[in-house]
Amino acid sequence: MRKQIYGESPLFYACAPGRVNLIGEHIDYCGYSVLPMAIEQNILAAVSVNNSGRIQLANTNPQYKDFTVSCSEDIAIDRDNPKWHYYFLCGVKGIQEKFGIAPLAGMSCVVDGTIPPSSGLSSSSALVCCAGLVTMEANQKSLSKLALAEICAKCERYIGTEGGGMDQSISFLAERGTAKLIEFQPLRATDVKLPDGAVFVISNCCVEMNKAASSHFNIRVVECRIATKMLAQVKGLDSSRLLKLAQVQTELKASLEDMLALVDEVLHPELYSREEICKALGITPEQFSTELLSANTQHVTHFKLHQRAKHVYGEAARVLQFKNVCDSESDKSIRLLGDLMNQSHASCRDLYECSCPELDQLVDICLKSGAVGSRLTGAGWGGCAVSMVPSEKVEFFIQAVREAYYLTDPRRAAMEKQSLFVSKPGGGAVIFLEE
Repeated sequence: MRKQIYGESPLFYACAPGRVNLIGEHIDYCGYSVLPMAIEQNILAAVSVNNSGRIQLANTNPQYKDFTVSCSEDIAIDRDNPKWHYYFLCGVKGIQEKFGIAPLAGMSCVVDGTIPPSSGLSSSSALVCCAGLVTMEANQKSLSKLALAEICAKCERYIGTEGGGMDQSISFLAERGTAKLIEFQPLRATDVKLPDGAVFVISNCCVEMNKAASSHFNIRVVECRIATKMLAQVKGLDSSRLLKLAQVQTELKASLEDMLALVDEVLHPELYSREEICKALGITPEQFSTELLSANTQHVTHFKLHQRAKHVYGEAARVLQFKNVCDSESDKSIRLLGDLMNQSHASCRDLYECSCPELDQLVDICLKSGAVGSRLTGAGWGGCAVSMVPSEKVEFFIQAVREAYYLTDPRRAAMEKQSLFVSKPGGGAVIFLEE
């Protein structure tokens, strides 16, 4: 395939996995720990390095068009048109800026992938991480996996998504056979042994959601940012330097239970207008637009603060409970973890409003088919559910979900093979050389 496209053999390959988030949705960008595992599905690039003065990109999937950029040009990323090659260029630009490389080494890359796109399994972040790894190797630079994760988390924001770093962290820091508790500031990953006798099954609801192409994701980021400022203001903290809900908890030296009570006390469930927020924070409408909103949320006029903060603090508590249950190795672990997953989905659906009817239907079918716990995973508004199923029920579960969700609809039936599968914790991103 490689020689057919560019007429030269690859010098090396780079591979970066997708991930499934077991619990801890939409809280990494609020400063809280998350609990994902890498999956076996990945993004793979075959790369040759040359003196062409160009970076040439091709994809084995014909729906993704080839792209070429000059090594001496400034790399431009079009936020309003998030095509596949722009995600790759995010990774290139991140490494270029880290090392001040000018010009970049010429390279030809063929990209392949087994992660279903726009499914909530982090195909876009895996592509950014793969590109970062490729660019580092092609330009003969070296970085730790921790440093690579931090760079790729920052540079993915060039495409306009204000994520928190979970996807890039697990893509680099994952180890086969274990999930990870990922903590931020400083970034670190701790092994989490999942209970014996439980299998995680991923099912795609077959609704695609490209988070860079819509404002749903960034609106939630903005709502959490505003809630941070409002809580800080009421408690007499310097709200100008606080951007994340976790920072308010740290400043107040409060427990997560205290923060949930504070949300109920301070924030009302009704929509907040721009005027009400500006008045409460003592800022002008211009400051509101420039300091609190992002480029693709300038149109938003009303905000849900109580619901978003309630989800974040509650979900942060569930992550810690999930880790504690795994560490305890209790004979009730599977049931307890399933309950936490179910609570997480309810919170994502009702408080964060990042589910969709198809995901809710799929989660319901998974629970009726024998899952102990089931929840959306990834940004939401489409994509995948992850279900924890007792190992002895997996075959029955997969057949029941196939019949109840996929075979009832011709489009889903056509996608079923790559949409319903068991996943084990996979390893992190790697470079391997052509033998």
